[in-house]
Amino acid sequence: MNKNIKLYFIVLFLMLSFCKVSIAQRSSPYIAKYAGEFLSIGVGGRGLGMGGAQVAAVNDITSSYWNPAGLAFIDYPQVALMHEEHFGDLVNYNYGAVGIPFGTDMSFSISAIRVAVDGIPDTRTALYDANNDGVLDILSDRLDYSKITEFSNSDWAFYFTFAKRQSDNFYWGANVKVLNRNIAEYSALGIGFDLGIIYMPFANLSLGANIQDITTTLVSWNTGINELISPTVKIGSAYRLDIFGFYITPAFDCDVRFENRRFASNMNIGFVSFDFHTGLEFSYKNLVYVRGGYNDVKQFSIGTGIKLPKLNIDYSYAQFNASSYDALPPSHRISLIFTLEEPRHQRDN
Repeated sequence: MNKNIKLYFIVLFLMLSFCKVSIAQRSSPYIAKYAGEFLSIGVGGRGLGMGGAQVAAVNDITSSYWNPAGLAFIDYPQVALMHEEHFGDLVNYNYGAVGIPFGTDMSFSISAIRVAVDGIPDTRTALYDANNDGVLDILSDRLDYSKITEFSNSDWAFYFTFAKRQSDNFYWGANVKVLNRNIAEYSALGIGFDLGIIYMPFANLSLGANIQDITTTLVSWNTGINELISPTVKIGSAYRLDIFGFYITPAFDCDVRFENRRFASNMNIGFVSFDFHTGLEFSYKNLVYVRGGYNDVKQFSIGTGIKLPKLNIDYSYAQFNASSYDALPPSHRISLIFTLEEPRHQRDN
């Protein structure tokens, strides 16, 4: 049997095994639905611009998030930086990564994500008994504004990624990720694992899969409460059309979760939910890019990018329910990818 076919069956077996584990754990009091939701925002201007449809399309340093297998495509060291004003200035979202090719067919990277709401007023110790009844009640008592302090609600994720080109059309990779969550004086720590593959059955067509939190990720709080992040299976496809120097890349992804999300998903079968992402990228000779997408939370996005010597600049814009009077503010994202594209830094062979 062909070696690649064997690998496909192994990955399929793992997926089915994790489905079984998720079913068994649904009744656990420590399962926290949406516990890892901050990890679903995505990284990179290209990713947001294409509605998050990146599992099969990604081929740069941002692969460490979307699909670790894609990191094996890089032939030069890369550094990525990103900042997003998520929902206007409500949420600060930042990302950074460094990736290095090694030998003829391997790559390594380190990435960091921070999602935070900063400057939250802390009034817990600022109340005083205005009516002298001996009970502090925020509805009837007053605040001593001199005692109001501030705190942050921040989530960190650190990715350590390895990727390998197994053959000319099969790539695989894995993540070890460390999570750190903080709100005021409370904090939590967790560790998780991801496994990804990319397979190209023929020219220009890519198929990808990324199993996130493959062993179920335990997040332990210093309060004694534990949360479990269930596995998510992300599958996708991308096809690149070459028309006289113009490249058109449609992409489609599906996120399969086992958290009983039901109506909070695009589609569900029992406790299994399915969320979809679609994206389209148009480029001219890989120099100028225009993108559009639609994601699982009914959010339209557009983006653009330009490739300069050793530097890619990408910008994207996303809006929720633009026609609604109570729509959330739009999100703006800009990202940079520096590539040390010099012969002395090139991958061997």
